[in-house]
This record gives sequence, C-alpha cells and structure tokens, in this order.
Amino acid sequence: MTTDVKTDVKTAPPAAPGRSRLAGSLDQMSEWPWWLLLAIAVALYIVYLIITDVQMQKTFWFISGQTPEALSGGEILFKGLAITLTVTIIAYSLSLIIGLVFGLMRSSTNVVLYNIASMYVEIVRGIPMLVLLLYIAFALTPIAVELLNWLGVPISTRDVPGIARAVIALAIGYGAFTAEIFRAGIQSIEKGQFEAARALGMSYFQTMRLIILPQAVRRILPALGNDFIAMVKDSSLVAILGVQDLTQLTRLYYSGNFLYMQSLTMLAFIYLVLVVLLTRLVRYMEHRLQRAYAR
Repeated sequence: MTTDVKTDVKTAPPAAPGRSRLAGSLDQMSEWPWWLLLAIAVALYIVYLIITDVQMQKTFWFISGQTPEALSGGEILFKGLAITLTVTIIAYSLSLIIGLVFGLMRSSTNVVLYNIASMYVEIVRGIPMLVLLLYIAFALTPIAVELLNWLGVPISTRDVPGIARAVIALAIGYGAFTAEIFRAGIQSIEKGQFEAARALGMSYFQTMRLIILPQAVRRILPALGNDFIAMVKDSSLVAILGVQDLTQLTRLYYSGNFLYMQSLTMLAFIYLVLVVLLTRLVRYMEHRLQRAYAR
C-alpha cells in the first residue's frame, strides 16, 4: 500500500518588469562619476568668470604669457604655457634615456655596473626634487663650468640659463625613478626567453633590443605615462630658479597686486586642464602602442 505525499512548494512571484528596470537604473546611477559633473560645473564657472570678469581676464592673460592684442594680431605666444611644456618634454625625454641606461645597468650581472647604477638610483631618489633642483643649479653647475674651463671651453656660470639647469635637474631626478621602472620591466620577462635568445647566438644587446625590451616597454607603458604627468606638475618647481613658467608668472602677478585668490585659482585651473588633456593623450598613445606591439 502506497501513500502519496503532496507537498506544496511556494515559489516567489516573479519580479515586475518595471521594478527590475528601476533597480537597474538605480545601480547605473550609483556608478555615475558624479564628481566629474561637479568638476565640469566648477570649470565652466571659471571659464564664465574669465569671459565676464575683467580682473580674471587680466589674471588669465598674464599667467598664460599671452596678450589679447598679440592674439588678435595672429601672434600666438602663451609663453608661460610654452615654457612649462618645453621643460617637461625635454626633461622627460632625457630622463627616459638616463632611465634606460641605468635600468640596463641595474639588471646587469656586472658587479661594477650594478653598483654604480644602484648608487645613483638610491641617492637621487632619496633627495627631494626641490633640493635636487637647487643643488644642481647652484652647486654642481659652477663645478661643471670650471671643468669645462679646464678642458679649454670658455664659458661662465652666467652663460648657463636657468631653464637649462632646470631641465638637467628634472632629467636627473626623474631618471632615477625611470631606471627603476625599466629595471622592473626587464626583470618581469621570463629568463627562459633570454636564455633561448642567447642559445640562438644572439648577443646581449641583440637580445635586449629585439626580445626583452619590446616586451618590457609594453608592460611599463602605464608607469611611464604616470611619470610624465607627474613631471608636468613638478615642472612648477623651476619657478624657484626664476624660469618664467606658469608658476613664476603667477608669483610675479600676485606680488604686484596681492590678488592671491584669483591668481592661484587661475594657476590651479590651468594646470588641471593641462593635466587632464595630457592624461587623455597619454592614454590614447598607450592604446596605440599596445595595439602596435600586439600585431
């Protein structure tokens, strides 16, 4: 004799389509970059002030190193912005060369090369950038000039402009950080690839140029891009040498009229816009290079 046992299974009613769509919309809204909307609103307000407020207009033109008269005449100067970008691009290019050389030395099995590179990296990374800038500009430059005079090059300390000292100091300072980035990228490549290349008869430099470095550069591109953006901001330190970049022009402006709020707000706004635009450009270049390497 069998008995049938009936069990009642209660299932939850299906969610209403309207309610699920509402929950999805709320989730999407919570992920929106609301901070970006606020930042854009503040930026638009500053642009509105530049257009409508005479004092803000004067502040903008002075800090950027441009005059409305010259711009209307087709003469595009923007000296402050041009000097900032010039210092950044030249110094960063030199730092990449320095970083690559010392990164290879740090990855070398040669004890002498490794210790020379390690000494440079550890000492330079341990000194604040402002102190390094002053040290190279006012302590090492006279020594270098005396050495050149001893070699027969007629030059004086005054012949070395402040912008050249600033570029060299930033290149040496960032070269130490770039060297560590290159070292980490090189050492992230599997040793088997290096051994296989050497087994095929490739020299050390051929292996690095054809096998190791292309892969390492692809891996360290984001770090190199971040260093470039950081140098854009650290280029403001060259104002201490009297180089008339954006920061120095701002100092000259507010020291004459004591408009600290307007001047520093405008400086921060220009740097922020510059960094955002360059960040987008760096990310675009990273994607292009990664696609090129992937082919």
